[in-house]
Amino acid sequence: MTILILSIVALGVLAAIGTIIANRGKDDDTPIHVEQTCATCDGTASTKCEQECMMEASTKPIEYFDDEELDAFKGTPSDAYTDEEVEEFANVLYTMRQDEVAAWCRSLNLRGIELPDQLKDEVFIMLK
Repeated sequence: MTILILSIVALGVLAAIGTIIANRGKDDDTPIHVEQTCATCDGTASTKCEQECMMEASTKPIEYFDDEELDAFKGTPSDAYTDEEVEEFANVLYTMRQDEVAAWCRSLNLRGIELPDQLKDEVFIMLK
């Protein structure tokens, strides 16, 4: 019985020494810093993130999503689209991946194209 107790105590001492050695040199008070980029910007953290991403996007060439035909709607108010015109936007929207929707909206914005009011709720849901 004495050997069993001594073995358990020795095992505990070895585990404590191993933990001390493993944690030596680590600074547990150092916070983990996650770099926020436009790829991780989801709009919930702050509006600053969206603003910085929009400014960054405006310095790069405009990205197209096989939607060059939408350039004809530059300057059209969002409430002035016909059903056929809304269908053109919807065709582009429904053929892209969900993770591309935010970039597509930025592209439309940079090109001066307003998203039709009829699609705004759907786009908002896809962005969440």
